[in-house]
Amino acid sequence: MSKTLPSWMLNDYIVLRSRFGEKPFTVDEASKVLERPVDSVMTLLSSLRKYGLVIVAVDPSNPRRKIYSLRSIPVTRGDLESILKKAADLIRTRVDYSFILVLLFYKKISDQWKLEFQRTYKELVEQGYASEEAKELARGKYFHQFQIPEEYLWDNIVKHKGELHEYFSKALKKIGELNEELRPIFDNFDFHIFASNRENSEILRQLVELFDSVPLIDTSPDILGDAYEWLLMMFAPTKAKEGEVFTPREVIRLLVEILDPKPGYKILDPAAGSGGMLIISYKYIEEKHGREEADKLYLFGQEANAKTAALAKMNMYIHGIANQKIEVGDSLLYPKFELGEWDIVLANPPWNQDGYNEQVLKKNEKYRLIYKYGYTPSQTADWAWIQLMLAAAKPQGKVGVVIDNGALFRGGREKSIRSKIIEEDLVETVILLPEKLFYNTGAPGAIIIFNKNKPQERRNKILFINASNEYEKHPNIRRLNRLSKQNIEKIAKTYYEYKEIPGFSRIVGLSEIRENNYNLNVTLYVTPPIEIEEIDLEKELQELIEIEKQAKTARDKAIQYIQQIIQANKQR
Repeated sequence: MSKTLPSWMLNDYIVLRSRFGEKPFTVDEASKVLERPVDSVMTLLSSLRKYGLVIVAVDPSNPRRKIYSLRSIPVTRGDLESILKKAADLIRTRVDYSFILVLLFYKKISDQWKLEFQRTYKELVEQGYASEEAKELARGKYFHQFQIPEEYLWDNIVKHKGELHEYFSKALKKIGELNEELRPIFDNFDFHIFASNRENSEILRQLVELFDSVPLIDTSPDILGDAYEWLLMMFAPTKAKEGEVFTPREVIRLLVEILDPKPGYKILDPAAGSGGMLIISYKYIEEKHGREEADKLYLFGQEANAKTAALAKMNMYIHGIANQKIEVGDSLLYPKFELGEWDIVLANPPWNQDGYNEQVLKKNEKYRLIYKYGYTPSQTADWAWIQLMLAAAKPQGKVGVVIDNGALFRGGREKSIRSKIIEEDLVETVILLPEKLFYNTGAPGAIIIFNKNKPQERRNKILFINASNEYEKHPNIRRLNRLSKQNIEKIAKTYYEYKEIPGFSRIVGLSEIRENNYNLNVTLYVTPPIEIEEIDLEKELQELIEIEKQAKTARDKAIQYIQQIIQANKQR
C-alpha cells in the first residue's frame, strides 16, 4: 500500500471490489452498482488506474468496448505496523493506547459488514430480486457476523469531523445493544475522553484520518492479528510500570511447544490477560495442521480486569477465531469454567498476588475440591493458581504455568502444598528461565509442567532444565533478553526426549527431592558449567612488560617535571 487512497475513492473501490472481486466488468455495470453517471464512474476508474488498482483490457466480445478489473490493495504487516506506530506516536501517554485497538477493530468490522452486504446484494439480484428489495434484504442480520446500522458504519461516522467522540460513543453503545457478544468490549471504552480538551479532540481526528486510509476488506486475519499483537507488545514496557503483565510471546511459544495441543482440544487460560496464550495455541495448530483443524479447538479465557478482557475478545475476533469465549471475573474465587474438563490448562498468573489466604479462598463454592492440598499465605497466591489449574484439567490433562522462581522453594504453607503435589507425582518438568525476559521484572521466572497421566518411564521422576543461559539480547529493548527460536527448540527437544545434558538438564527421582525438603529450585539439581577462560601466558607476559615500560616512562617524566619545578623555585 505505497500510496494512500482518498477516502471517497477507497469507499467506491470497496463497493466495486465487493461486487466484482477480480472479475472483469464494464463501465455500465459499475455505473449501476455505484448508482452514479457513467462520466463520474469513468473518472473514478481513471483515478484508480493511476494508483495501479485497475487493469484495462479490450472486451473479447466487442473490440470497441473496454472492460475493467480490480487489483487487491496489498496491505502488508509493515503497512499496518507503520500506521499503528504513527497512531502510538500521536497518543503517547495522553490517551490510553487501547483506543487505537478499538478503532482498528471498529474499522475492521465496519469494512466486513460492507463486504457482506455487497456480496449478499449481488447474490440476491442474480436470483431475480429487484435492486431495492435486494438492498433491504442484504441489510438483514442473518447475512452479517455483527449487526451494524448503516448510520454507524465507519464511513458515515467519520463525516462528523467536529463530533467524532459523540458519534463513536453512540455507535459503540448501539452496536453493543445489538450484538450481545460485543457489549463487554464496547462497554469498556468511552470516546468522550477525547472531548475533555482541544488537544484530545485533535488526537482523535488524526487517529481517524490515519485509519480511514487503510482498507481492511482484503486483509487476512494473520496480518491484522500480528499488527494487534505488535501494538500490545509496543506498549508493554509502559503498561508494566502501571502493574499490567504482558507475557513475552517467545515464552508462550515455548510453553505451547511443550504442551503440544492437538486439534479438538479444549484449552483454558484462567488468567487470560489479552489472550496471547490462547491465540498462540490456535496458531500452533494452524501451522501444523491448517486453519480448518485449528478451528476445532475450543478456547476459554477468564480475566479479572474487564478492560483487559475486552482487549482479549477483540484479539480473538481480529485473529478470526470464532470457537472461543472470554469471561470477566476472579478465577480464584469465582471460576466461570467447569472443573476437570480441559485437555490443557496454561497461564502466567499474577506473581505473588496478595490477599488470598484461607478465609478468602473459601469464598469459592468449590474450595474443598480446588484447594485440597492447602491454603496459600496471604502474601502470595502462586500455589492457589496452580491448584486451580490442576483442578480444571482432565484426568489425563496437562498444566503449564509460568511462575515466580520463589514458588519453587519457599517454605511454610507453600512447601506443604508443594510436597503433597510432588508426592502425587504430578510434577513432570521444571524449567528455569533466563533473567530479564519480562517487562515488569528482571527476575528469572520458571515454567512448571504438570502431567496427570505421566508415561510409565517418567513416573516418580522430575526433569529439571536449567535454561538460564538460553537467550539472546532483545533487538528493540536494550535492558531485556529474549528466547530465540533455537533456544525454544533446544528446551522443547530436551523435554520431549526426556534426556540428561550435563549442565543443562537432569532427571531427579522423588527420593532425592524428599531429601531436599521438596525444594524444586532448579540450580539445586543442575548448574551450568562455569566457563573458564583460557589464558595465553606469553601474551599476558608481553602485555605486562609493555605496561611496566609505559609506567616507567610516565614515572621518569613525572620525576623530571618535579625536578624542574624545584630548580625553578631555587632560582627565585
